[in-house]
Amino acid sequence: MIGRLRRTYGRLRLGTRLALGLGGLALVVFAVVGTALTTYMRDYLSNQLDTQLAQAQIAQSKSLADYGTLSGKKYYSWFYAVYDVSDGRPVLRRPEDPADLPTDVDDFTAVARAQTGADTEVLRTEHLRDKGEYRLRACEVEPGVVLVSAAPMEDIEDTVGQLITVQVVTFVLALLALVVFGRAMLRRGLQPLSDMAHTARGITSHDLTDSARLPVRHDRRGGGPEVEELRTAFNTMLEHIDDSLAVRAEAEQRLRRFVADASHELRTPLMSVRGYADLFQYAAANAPEERDKHLARLRAEAARMGFLLDDLLLLARLDAAEVETPLRPQEADLVELVEQAADAFGVTHADHPLTVAPGPGSLKLRLDPQRIRQVLDNLLTNAAMHTPAGTPVSVAVSATHGTAQVRIADAGPGIPPADRERVFDRFYRVDKARSRDRGGSGLGLAVAQSLVRAHGGRIDLSSEPGETVFTVTIPLVVDRGGAPPPGLTET
Repeated sequence: MIGRLRRTYGRLRLGTRLALGLGGLALVVFAVVGTALTTYMRDYLSNQLDTQLAQAQIAQSKSLADYGTLSGKKYYSWFYAVYDVSDGRPVLRRPEDPADLPTDVDDFTAVARAQTGADTEVLRTEHLRDKGEYRLRACEVEPGVVLVSAAPMEDIEDTVGQLITVQVVTFVLALLALVVFGRAMLRRGLQPLSDMAHTARGITSHDLTDSARLPVRHDRRGGGPEVEELRTAFNTMLEHIDDSLAVRAEAEQRLRRFVADASHELRTPLMSVRGYADLFQYAAANAPEERDKHLARLRAEAARMGFLLDDLLLLARLDAAEVETPLRPQEADLVELVEQAADAFGVTHADHPLTVAPGPGSLKLRLDPQRIRQVLDNLLTNAAMHTPAGTPVSVAVSATHGTAQVRIADAGPGIPPADRERVFDRFYRVDKARSRDRGGSGLGLAVAQSLVRAHGGRIDLSSEPGETVFTVTIPLVVDRGGAPPPGLTET
């Protein structure tokens, strides 16, 4: 039975359970208050009756001493007994009126006997046969005479009983009102929590694979500072979940696009390798003079596929830089790296005049010289690949505000605004019709951006018809004395 009640109580809503708890607490408080009030009222009325008995006996004692009678000094439903004490034994006098004594006077005699051995009045509460509860008081009228008076306690009991009835009715009504209205107030106060639970159920029923955003929020205010704090934390948690889902969705989308593009890019050289392998096999049997040409093309396609795989592997390692860093930083001169990249560009792309703007004579940084050279080569090659022959290209090195900057500009047609934000995406080409032999795999700018970010820098792009500028910004490394590296001139 107790276990069933516990299970039933456990299934109740929080507001109902709190209301029942408050009702139980109020019941205990009401019981304590009611008991204390009833006890106080009973003692107060008893003291009043004792005072009334004492005052009545004073007048009755004077009447007995003066006139030897109690006439005119009696109260309705009271009892009176006069005892003559001889040798310590109280002897009952004949009553003036038979109604002055009850049928059983043993309790009166016992009180009178107790008074003879006491120096003061004796008070007792006794139950008289067929009469009920009475308050008995014995006092000495004069030496050898004892008066015992008995006052009924029926009025006290009636008053206390009525008080208890009023208390019970009042407390029951108050308890019911507390439970009913308290439950309503608690439910209203806990409504924000119910709304949060409803929001949480909405999240569980939402297909998180369909969208990266959660369509639910808890925007209703109220409930006090604690509920407001919980609401804020709850919505903040939802925002974090949204951000995580958005990142996951974007990563999944990029992964799918990356896999599709990588598969597409690798398919072409693989098909070429297969075709040239077949041609080489055919030439080996039928046209020996063609073998070297087919072998050279086979090696070129294999090398191209190897470069593509190297770029993919490098990007994967940069994405997992916390596990395995692909950089080998050392002290290197950025100006020297730019000059080497410019010399190589002049040899391989003689149809694009290159200008190296004057700058600092030396700019020592802690970086991976091989990877930074790869960034410079990729940007310069990108300028040559996407501009017509004869388009001027310029390179400038500078240092300002604690950073080193390399500015690579060309005077080509520029990049359309719709493509500027995606030029650093992997396998993305501005000119979709450009051949892979001329346009590359679409990984050059993505690799460059990832390498610069791995150095703690960034690549900025600005483009308009007639000018496209890529600006590589890398933080400077200041020595222990706080001075700039040798050869640095800030602008």
